[in-house]
Amino acid sequence: MKYPIGIQSFETLRKGGFVYVDKTDLVYKMVQGHIYFLARPRRFGKSLLVSTLKAYFEGRKDLFEGLKMMELEQEWSQYPVISFDFNGIDKNTPNSLRDYLNQVIRETEAKYNLQCFETEDVALRFRTLIPRLHEATGRGVVVLIDEYDKPLLDLLDTGNPDDEKLLTGNRELLKAFFSIFKATDDHLRFVLLTGITKFSQITMFSGFNQPDDISIDNRYDTLLGFTEEELHTVFAGSIAELAGALGKNVEETKELLKKRYDGYHFSKRMKDVYNPFSILNTFAKLDMKDYWFTSGTPTYLVRLLGHSQEDIMTYTSGEHTLDEFLNYKADVAKPLPMIFQAGYLTVKGYDPEFEMYELDYPNNEVRQGVITLLANDYLQLNGQAASWVQKIVRAMREGALEQVQKLFTAFLAETPYSMRPKKDQKDRELYFHYTFYLIMRLISCYTVYTEKQLSEGRADCIVETPKYVYIFEFKLDGTSAEALQQIRDRGYAKAYEADSRPVYMIGASFSSKTGTIEDWSIGSTRMDTDSYRSIGT
Repeated sequence: MKYPIGIQSFETLRKGGFVYVDKTDLVYKMVQGHIYFLARPRRFGKSLLVSTLKAYFEGRKDLFEGLKMMELEQEWSQYPVISFDFNGIDKNTPNSLRDYLNQVIRETEAKYNLQCFETEDVALRFRTLIPRLHEATGRGVVVLIDEYDKPLLDLLDTGNPDDEKLLTGNRELLKAFFSIFKATDDHLRFVLLTGITKFSQITMFSGFNQPDDISIDNRYDTLLGFTEEELHTVFAGSIAELAGALGKNVEETKELLKKRYDGYHFSKRMKDVYNPFSILNTFAKLDMKDYWFTSGTPTYLVRLLGHSQEDIMTYTSGEHTLDEFLNYKADVAKPLPMIFQAGYLTVKGYDPEFEMYELDYPNNEVRQGVITLLANDYLQLNGQAASWVQKIVRAMREGALEQVQKLFTAFLAETPYSMRPKKDQKDRELYFHYTFYLIMRLISCYTVYTEKQLSEGRADCIVETPKYVYIFEFKLDGTSAEALQQIRDRGYAKAYEADSRPVYMIGASFSSKTGTIEDWSIGSTRMDTDSYRSIGT
């Protein structure tokens, strides 16, 4: 099987004999509409979708042989298509966006034998092109714009005054350019804009009829990416081959793929979508790695969180309205929409009565990547977080309690003194809670981790491994004995009374002064007495 990794041309994919998951029934449904906007994370297939639409509107019937589209489309009319791809625009060149727009307009004029309309006003050139194309061909014009937001994202919040100037210029140019859609609406057959995020507060779309935003839409939630049914049918042979390479059976391999690459939800109906880039790379290389996350370091994510008074814990522990995470308001103090639409968070729950959404990491690939990135940055660990996680997970799986204790203490001892807040008790508590949130989220990718709401309270952390269960309670500037007693008093271990695994209850005292664990107490459902150990300073 040939895997179309990096192929964004529908024609190349179809003529080259690459595997194709047929989404053309959804494409046909889409083309019945007029103006659309679609936000999806990078490397999710937006460019291939644009190429597919271009082939359809150009009447390339030959490329759709054997696909669902052939059963749906009867006319196969040819429409004039203007296609823009902002991926290749160089942010370091002041007039690159204007030059590119002019280039596409010139090429379109030449393709349809239209006289060149000379003016320095690129928006005016575009405004005259659309009705002239309609008149010359007798058909409404199709406009496809891929990654419309790249000329903005590349320049956003870099701290460089020159970039800020370019950003303002690009924003105004695109606003004027998009205003043409309203003025030429009678000449348009179909318009699609794709991107990572939708800028709502900078009036990018104020100049033309509001597009139908299908980013969170039940009709098109599986338009890009692979559903579980598609994965298990189209790639059945690939899964079997991967299972052999991993030394697993097919069902075990399916479960590994699900945990690592599944979990994206692009509508309130919570239909699971797998990351296509990671899936294709996994099958091609017969090796499971974090292909999507490592293919592009989200430095702007850390940059945005660095400016914000919020942290990732805030976003994954509460409920949100749709507007809070769907529309980016160009406000670095509120980076949630950017983080969500970039694919680092997804919908994990929906309350229809109050129309509230729960957000979390889509899968282990993203969770591990984001948390490792944030832990290294927040705790200034110089890239040591991943190696520490491997050691702590191995110790937990083996039940090596003394090693677990040493690793926790050493990890926190590596945090620079300058990172520890000194202002007031509230700051110290926030630092404490966020530090342990990052630590436990790091571990959670390799173990079954739950913040279980128990009958008499919520344990700080419960980690389940195949052989052992660990219940953690941390106290800031308290004692480990108090923490351990809380586990007992609130009955956190009762849920495991029938469990055959040993259950270890661990109380730890965290010092805001030293920034590490002061003492550590261990109890067990199989121990008559508790073990207390002072760590010292």
